[in-house]
Amino acid sequence: MNKIRNHKHPYLSAALCLFIAKITVAPLAGQETASDTEAPEMTEQTEKAIDRGLKFLISSQNKDGSWSSQDPAKGGGYAIAGTSLGLMAFMVEGHFPGFGPYGKALDRAKDYLLKRSKDSPTGAMGVKMYEIGLYTIAMSELWGMTSDPEDNKRIQVALERVVEVILRSQSPLGGWRYAPRPDAGQDTSVTAMVFVSLASAREAGVLVPTETIERLTGYLRDQAFDEQRGGFGYQGKGYTIACTAGGVYAAQLAGNRDSEWVSAAINSLENNPKIFSRKDNGHFYYSHYYAMQAMVQAGEEHYANWYPKIRDALVALQQPNGSWQEKEMDYPHKTPMSIIILGTPNRYIPVYQR
Repeated sequence: MNKIRNHKHPYLSAALCLFIAKITVAPLAGQETASDTEAPEMTEQTEKAIDRGLKFLISSQNKDGSWSSQDPAKGGGYAIAGTSLGLMAFMVEGHFPGFGPYGKALDRAKDYLLKRSKDSPTGAMGVKMYEIGLYTIAMSELWGMTSDPEDNKRIQVALERVVEVILRSQSPLGGWRYAPRPDAGQDTSVTAMVFVSLASAREAGVLVPTETIERLTGYLRDQAFDEQRGGFGYQGKGYTIACTAGGVYAAQLAGNRDSEWVSAAINSLENNPKIFSRKDNGHFYYSHYYAMQAMVQAGEEHYANWYPKIRDALVALQQPNGSWQEKEMDYPHKTPMSIIILGTPNRYIPVYQR
């Protein structure tokens, strides 16, 4: 299977990469040009926040190359998710394994993920679908971007194996749940994570059947979308901020950007008074990881209105050590998700582009 997209060379300087990214992003169809709606850029304060966040990740990387929960009760858990997100946090800034100042650390992270896949007889690595989804995104975005050609072959094998796990785990109704089995049920949270990963794999050149996409659309539209509230429920119709953000992003990537129900969900996010409040939005980082990208997909005007709000909120929430961990033994997703959100203007990672 041949990869069908082209990446920027990862060893370009950060400044040059940022310049190229800005001049090569074309105006969005049906949206204002830059002269009408100025796309927001990262402030100097934001760039410093990202740099501090990356340095925290380097300082907290495990000896085996992974990032995980530091809680002994969890046994250093969520290492697949933490390592996948950690790699993406660096990639969103143009840093890749084998290149530049973080090249060796990112090589260790990449090797950890590839070993976990190789050691897994089924390719599912013994983790839940959340982590499988994040792993799939990381492999999709790493493919073709490492310094060793042999690594690219290993990444391709690992990626194709895990996509097969995902495809055979889709429920008859079109969604996914925690266990990698089609009889496990479905919920919107897991389904969003998993389908975003399939969209990333498809962008990389892996075949995702049309039937899979159609069944996903049917699940979101018919089983999870609540017309009265204009959003998505966790299991069945209803409304949560996190599921609405994840559901709308997945629906957009499935080709439903211009549908009325997707537009209604975008509108509900933009008019939710609780969404930018860390106190009132219980899944703050998780929901904004999706919501930021949903606004990119919705068009330049939505993105231009949204990014400065979450940018400023995240800069204010950063801890003195450079992380976004709110307690010592926290989940490993908050810091890399924050960096990914803040780095949105770079538009380096294909699945985070329109």
